[in-house]
Amino acid sequence: MDVDWRKHIHSDPGILGGKPVVRGTRISVELILEFLAEGAPVAEVLDAYDHLTEDDVRAAIAFAHDLMVK
Repeated sequence: MDVDWRKHIHSDPGILGGKPVVRGTRISVELILEFLAEGAPVAEVLDAYDHLTEDDVRAAIAFAHDLMVK
């Protein structure tokens, strides 16, 4: 299932200095990617931030992917 990151991720200069975050939170894409890069499974990210959804985490990955291929 493809997740449209644009529905989950946004950037606002007034939130974390404009870093991309999960919409409606102050949880940055960077933080999610750090968890995953350290080997944490998606379930651990969801346990740490119970208001995130699996789609939010997948959207963060998709966002990073789109940045890399452009």
